[in-house]
Amino acid sequence: QVQLVESGGGLVQPGGSLTLSCVGSGFAFSSYGMNWIRRAPGEEFEWVAGINSGGTTTAYANSVKGRFTIARDNAKKTLYLRMNNLEVEDTAVYYCAKSPSAYYFSRAGENADRGQGTQVTVSA
Repeated sequence: QVQLVESGGGLVQPGGSLTLSCVGSGFAFSSYGMNWIRRAPGEEFEWVAGINSGGTTTAYANSVKGRFTIARDNAKKTLYLRMNNLEVEDTAVYYCAKSPSAYYFSRAGENADRGQGTQVTVSA
């Protein structure tokens, strides 16, 4: 079955940086688009970024464009999210989510194949 394990979250000050990782198993990682989604306290799931199976096409939510970078290493079956210039509003649990196809999936949310999440807290 699909297994996704995120890591790299933590507490960071506003303006700081973090890199999240997600290791996939139980499926052909290199054949599927992947996404990062997040859920802030009391909020709905929000799609953050997506990447196609080959890593050649990426997309971002307007709220993170220019600050976050999504990447993948298919040989390592690993998805990354580099987050720069973090803001308090970025505080959330971050999940990696598998797309149903080779493309990224901007509607990925609660019902997506996703990991257990990693907490990112941005606070002074």
